[in-house]
Amino acid sequence: MPVVREFTLPDLGEGLTGAEVVRWMVEVGEVIAVDQPVVEVETAKAVVEVPCPYGGVVTARYGEVGQEVPVGAPLVTVAVAPAPGGADEPAVERPLVGYGVAETRRAGRRRVRPGETPAPAPAAAPVPAPAPAPAVVVAPAPAPAVVAVISPLVRRIAREHGLDLAAVPGSGPEGLVTRRDVERAIAAASAPAPAPAAVPRGTEPEDELVPLRGLRRAVAEKLTRSHREIPAATCWVDADATALMALRTESNHAPGPKLSVLALLARICLAGLERFPELNASVEGEAVRRHRSVHLGFAAQGPRGLLVPVVRDAGRLTTERLAQEMARLTEGARAGTLAPAELTGGTFTLNNYGVFGVDGSTPILNHPEAAMLGVGRIVPKPWVHEGGLAVRQVTQLSFTFDHRVCDGGTAGGFLRFVADCVERPGMLLRAL
Repeated sequence: MPVVREFTLPDLGEGLTGAEVVRWMVEVGEVIAVDQPVVEVETAKAVVEVPCPYGGVVTARYGEVGQEVPVGAPLVTVAVAPAPGGADEPAVERPLVGYGVAETRRAGRRRVRPGETPAPAPAAAPVPAPAPAPAVVVAPAPAPAVVAVISPLVRRIAREHGLDLAAVPGSGPEGLVTRRDVERAIAAASAPAPAPAAVPRGTEPEDELVPLRGLRRAVAEKLTRSHREIPAATCWVDADATALMALRTESNHAPGPKLSVLALLARICLAGLERFPELNASVEGEAVRRHRSVHLGFAAQGPRGLLVPVVRDAGRLTTERLAQEMARLTEGARAGTLAPAELTGGTFTLNNYGVFGVDGSTPILNHPEAAMLGVGRIVPKPWVHEGGLAVRQVTQLSFTFDHRVCDGGTAGGFLRFVADCVERPGMLLRAL
């Protein structure tokens, strides 16, 4: 007889204690394979798919979409058919005739009809019977709707426009959904909505209360702790970035990887931290830990909000290799594919808020780091250059630091060094 196995939420690393259910990838009654992803969860660091180590029939799911599941709590239970010799192996089964297999399903999975039990494993030599599993009461899942669509083109058009074919009435023989039906449904869905009617006074809708979950909750907790524990101060200076922009243009005309402005600023920060190593630090109780390596974090916008990917041992990389790694992490942040390990462990942060079209900011430090350099937008402005008034590419640099690790002299010295390198990039040769 099948043995019911319980699969619990594993430890996803980085000290995480739980995860929020984003999307279930299997249904109760579905046959799954070993190591098949069963649920997509969101941790404080990333969205990940969780594979199940058991193959068989899903008998129960635990946790609704949006619910927090602690590490070690059950996710699913799976009825595993015993194989010859007593080893638990998933039974190989085919979809029943007449049951449609959804295009997004993986090969080898099917839904078991209500009241049906999974096919038994091949006959084997008598072995000791396993201990009876606890009874699991499972509500039978409804059979999937079979959509009357033959043309793959019709399915593709519907998928590209996010159209549910089950909701499209078919005009073809026996209710067949045609391309014209799909195009008509797409046109109806994209038609402009009528203007909302005036709301009578006193009947306005109530405010929406959005709970802090997943990444937003983790960010809120971290920033609150930083603001509460760290006595931060900020200093800033305007800098002429004309020479830096010219260096970027010149370097990108040469063979090899392209250098972004952010990568050049990262190299300048690394040179500044070589000169002022006390800023690559964090406070632990009554002591200051000075880190030997610079793990450089930088702000990047992703679908889940603002993330801070980390370049490990950034000071050991060449400028070209640094640019490549930052480009890889930026793309991962935009795609939402970064692992938790790529979003933690930073010792210093570079924040380019100029991409949002603003000049300056006083950011909250990324706890437990002790310093952050902010860069505003680079725009043409009047500037005194070589004794005359000229239009130059100007940016504002701001430096926020933990006043426990250094005083204003150190912070000002670092910021002035960075500004000088922005204005005269040749100064980097002295520091490298």
